[in-house]
Amino acid sequence: MADLKHLYDEPDERKTHKQRIPTLGGIGFFSGFIIAAAVCVPTLQNSPFQYMMAAFFIIFMVGMKDDIVGLSPLKKLIGQLVASFAIIYLGNLQINSMYGFLGITTLPANISLMLTYFYFIVVINSFNLIDGVDGHAGSIGLLVSAILGAYFLHVGEITYAVLGFALAGGLASFLIYNISPARIFMGDTGSLLIGLVNAVLVLKFIEVAGNPASKMPVGATPAVAIAILIVPLFDTLRVFAVRMLRGRSPFSADRNHIHHYLLDLKLDHRQTTLVSVAVNTIFIAAAFMLQGLGSTVLTMLVVGAATVFTGILYMARKRKQALQPAVAISQPANSVAPPKILRVTTEGVLQDK
Repeated sequence: MADLKHLYDEPDERKTHKQRIPTLGGIGFFSGFIIAAAVCVPTLQNSPFQYMMAAFFIIFMVGMKDDIVGLSPLKKLIGQLVASFAIIYLGNLQINSMYGFLGITTLPANISLMLTYFYFIVVINSFNLIDGVDGHAGSIGLLVSAILGAYFLHVGEITYAVLGFALAGGLASFLIYNISPARIFMGDTGSLLIGLVNAVLVLKFIEVAGNPASKMPVGATPAVAIAILIVPLFDTLRVFAVRMLRGRSPFSADRNHIHHYLLDLKLDHRQTTLVSVAVNTIFIAAAFMLQGLGSTVLTMLVVGAATVFTGILYMARKRKQALQPAVAISQPANSVAPPKILRVTTEGVLQDK
């Protein structure tokens, strides 16, 4: 359908693909995810599932409209707030405690509400912002949803286990066509949905794992939750902070994401995705093993390790970029550079425009 209606992601100077790619892949795995969830979620009294379904459809429509006709950042933000409202107010899911982080336990109602909205907006957009490499957002979304699905299955939270596994299954089938070289992109339709579903799963994980009476309590729950989302969450907050410190809009485009660093170090799309997934997995395993350190210490350790890793990548990229002119100068003076050829085709982007 994207081919027939010419619904493509056009290449430009910031994007790594050099040809037009269809952008409606999110519709495919949204369909599989929503059907599987609707069929398999058990019918329970006072279940928040209906409100979550409403939120998923809202975010799906926002993303699809942005992919097809474009949507301003303000309208996208309003749509994300409406979806978050359905889960927070109607689904009764929000951050009520910091579980000992910085000595804070129960939060005041207003602070709890603002923190929960901020959390949803950041996580929803984080998966959208890391969707710059073939298979990147999908692979990390698959990792997070599968791990949380397994946890909820173990503790008997079947509704959330089904959501986790349904998203993981939808992404697994989508990645067949999205791993480099990608034949289709998920677009905002898919990336916003991954962000919202995983935001719900992680928030429920904090609520369940932070309860000492649960079947599988987890110490330092906020720190473990941060580790589960470390790649999208840390990258988004870091990039937003850098842009605002430079006096720019946090939603302005640049090449400062971690996947851009890896690409500039001459890794291809598959290697970049593999490195990101491996790093996220290591952070998750380390956080579970070190949960006895407490929320404050473990959070500082997780954030510190992420900062060091990103700093190493930044310095390596800077050094590589500094060496490139030197290599060009060191070529023999009598060498002749090959001629630059611009190939023109009647089937190009300009012809369509």
